[in-house]
Amino acid sequence: MKTLGIIHDPVFTKRDDYSAADRFFISMIRDERDLPFVYLTLRITFIMIPVGLAMYFTSGWIFAILAVAYFYLNNFVFKGPFGLMLHCTSHRKWFKDKYEWMNHYLPWVVGPFFGQTPETYYSHHIHMHHAENNLPDDLSTTMFFQRDSFRDWFRYFWVFFWQGASDLVQYFWNRNRKKLSRKVVIGEASFILMVILLSFLNFWATFMVFILPFLLSRIIMMMGNWTQHSFIDPADPGNPYYNSITCINHKYNHKCWNDGYHISHHQRPHMHWTEHPLYFRKTIDQYAEHKALIFDGLDFLGVFFALMRGKYEFLADHVVNVNGMFKDREEAISLMKKRVKRFDKSWSPSQAPQPAVA
Repeated sequence: MKTLGIIHDPVFTKRDDYSAADRFFISMIRDERDLPFVYLTLRITFIMIPVGLAMYFTSGWIFAILAVAYFYLNNFVFKGPFGLMLHCTSHRKWFKDKYEWMNHYLPWVVGPFFGQTPETYYSHHIHMHHAENNLPDDLSTTMFFQRDSFRDWFRYFWVFFWQGASDLVQYFWNRNRKKLSRKVVIGEASFILMVILLSFLNFWATFMVFILPFLLSRIIMMMGNWTQHSFIDPADPGNPYYNSITCINHKYNHKCWNDGYHISHHQRPHMHWTEHPLYFRKTIDQYAEHKALIFDGLDFLGVFFALMRGKYEFLADHVVNVNGMFKDREEAISLMKKRVKRFDKSWSPSQAPQPAVA
């Protein structure tokens, strides 16, 4: 196990050396701390997207080179940063009211190149997942699965992949939130129609540019949500300290906007991504009081693969033992094994307290 030392995850440092371009973009966005999003979006727009579109007008070895380049850029350079930029800008509106149309650029223009169907992510994550907090009414709840079982994860993914969108439409419709229901339908239908039409133009280009990223994004998202909510204390499954994890001191947090801080994210969903390391330090005693699981030097994928292989000793080596909350390594392993057990289908929220989430 590890002790809590220096945290190397990114925080905001006020600057006085902004360039003219920086100042121009800052005048358009709501928060200067989101300036890196502008430059990431520009790189995607002028590097990755043109490579993808060029495949529609090439063939043979040139197409093959472009396909490899696009796959690399999409999955190994931009996928993580884009996905979590979409996450951050879904929680906190990016552009000022004067430039409201720009808030649609990521979900409607850039998103489809990463397999993100317009409106679905925002509607699912903001208005369903955070509202339900991984409890039974959450369509992506992990509660009723054995969370160190690959078979259960595959079943979890399979149901979401084929029923996720339709279940989300029904979820909003049943709650009389018909505007959100219509948004999901329009977004999903627009993506499907675009893919069908482009497939007539060039199927293999469409497969590489849109279909394969769609398949991979759904897999990665369900691996991520599964891991973020793998460890759940049956005594209080609605409490973020008991149903989420935090990953610190990993390059993932530098690349993906401190996404590792999932406990504090569920506590304060609208907190800016640069504030999480400071808030984590400020509230560290609460983590110890709840024996919240903090992994130092691991990201979510690292935790996922360790769980799938039953490598609890490996996980325990990365657990941060805050204030000596675990007397030894074996206690940490025992707690992790307890918190990955599936809940009985008869479980209901009335069986455990549900503290309010800020």
